[in-house]
Amino acid sequence: MVRSTLVFLIFVFSASASAEGFDYNYLDLGYGIIDVDNTNVDGDGFGLGGSYAINDDFYVFAGYQDAGLDFGVDFNALNGGIGYHMGLSPVVDLVAELSYQYVEIDAGGFGNADDDGFGLGVGLRFAATSEVELDAGIGYVDFGSGGNDTAFNLAGLYSFTGAFAMGLSGSFSNDVSSYTLFGRIYFGR
Repeated sequence: MVRSTLVFLIFVFSASASAEGFDYNYLDLGYGIIDVDNTNVDGDGFGLGGSYAINDDFYVFAGYQDAGLDFGVDFNALNGGIGYHMGLSPVVDLVAELSYQYVEIDAGGFGNADDDGFGLGVGLRFAATSEVELDAGIGYVDFGSGGNDTAFNLAGLYSFTGAFAMGLSGSFSNDVSSYTLFGRIYFGR
């Protein structure tokens, strides 16, 4: 029932939206809030990311996040990888990504730790209107010695011009929730 309702809503909105294809050439700059679940630890920080289309179906992407958490803990993350997208309709793209992930935590006098691994993700980009894009996906990260995690990701973007958009995203896993306000500059339009 839920799946048929989702398909129905996509087709209803597809009739009113007028997307000209999704752009995979962009740079993002964002400010985020991080909440480590079941603890009193939270924080905030900045992130920079981007994507570049290497042909009609594939793109490469990279990102860097730097956050300061409570109790003087610093968190840094770096990722990069390759993605594939396929149009399901003129206003819906299916996206799949494979990435390398690196994280570092510096707890001051208590030491530091780092780890790396890989990530897999799948999601949808939906052009609700010519100005509004909605994204949803699920991501899995597996760190060699640090375990693994699955997160659900949601985002909404509003395009002020063909080259500039602002958005709000959220990521929710068993251990961490985060919310990010970001600006996006498209350089392929």
